[in-house]
Amino acid sequence: MKYYIIAGEASGDLHGANLIKELRLQDKDANIRCWGGDLMQNAGGTLVKHYKEMAFMGFLEVLLNLNSIFKNITSCKEDILNFSPDILIFIDYSGFNLRIAKWAKENGLKTNYYISPQIWASREGRIENIKRDIDAMHVILPFEKDFYENKHNFPVNFVGHPLLDAIANRPILDEARFRQEHQLHPNKPIVALLPGSRKQEVQKMLQVMLSLSDDFKDYEFVIAGAPSLDRTFYTSFLADENVKYVQSKTYDLLSLAHAALVTSGTATLETALFNVPQVVCYKANWISYQIAKRIITLEYISLVNLIMGAEIVKELIQDKLTKVNLKNELNLILSGPKREKQINAYQLLSQKLGGHGASKKAASLIISNAKREG
Repeated sequence: MKYYIIAGEASGDLHGANLIKELRLQDKDANIRCWGGDLMQNAGGTLVKHYKEMAFMGFLEVLLNLNSIFKNITSCKEDILNFSPDILIFIDYSGFNLRIAKWAKENGLKTNYYISPQIWASREGRIENIKRDIDAMHVILPFEKDFYENKHNFPVNFVGHPLLDAIANRPILDEARFRQEHQLHPNKPIVALLPGSRKQEVQKMLQVMLSLSDDFKDYEFVIAGAPSLDRTFYTSFLADENVKYVQSKTYDLLSLAHAALVTSGTATLETALFNVPQVVCYKANWISYQIAKRIITLEYISLVNLIMGAEIVKELIQDKLTKVNLKNELNLILSGPKREKQINAYQLLSQKLGGHGASKKAASLIISNAKREG
């Protein structure tokens, strides 16, 4: 069968790649065309558009790039029609994907959504579009099933979180070799810096994260370089000898880290699944933040706290993200009771995520839906 998958960010590329692997295992004749990244391409998908050309952060940045976004939407529709897939699969990236979904249903295409748009966080009214345009939804967060089914009477499939498989299936790391290869200190404990994947957010986050490096000389600060950004982009942040950089090796870095400073997003959950104590950071431009805080009604912004329903990890948002506050919170997770409390809570978090096999379950459901008549 023919599958068309659309992902627009680094996390979507990871989950899309694992889904492609499972689709190809379960359907030997699978022909997969995709918008995504290197991982999806390496897994066997024919890449149409790279997410590096599609990633815009915040309301202001989206407005400034509307022309490019609309061109991408038009191009995507044309490519879908030319490919004529048996099923369309959307992965997160709701601003783009829900527009394509509306058009797809109007043109009689089957639509499945894997990794739900975060309508539980903002613009909940989009549920009506989802009910109209999506044939089946496969969710990865435990509270999403209750949200869709009990609150909005829309049946969904909870498949578990694909990060559990992505982390469990990674190769065992040779620590000494890794440190030598990336010119890290042979035995200094590491504070991992995960500043995001888009230029705008990385610049904002690293400025305050790196302000701490001189205050923690016994630790080595290591930036997790995003696959969407070239090494040259990070050069200006590497002036301090206590600051190092690792490109596209976030999981390897987290497997060695003693603590982490993390920009809100999927990375907060990844950090937790590696049992690394963390401080969550978020800072947008003023206009984007003012808009966001008026439409996002959640008590927390990190997936760790949202899943647990409590403040397990400290969140420093916008004006609270200062050097003083970040230094205080980092000190608290380097040693002592707050560090132990986070690590203990992470064990329960893993249990809540539904066990392994998310990509396998999602692929099976998608194949079944693609075969279904009508």
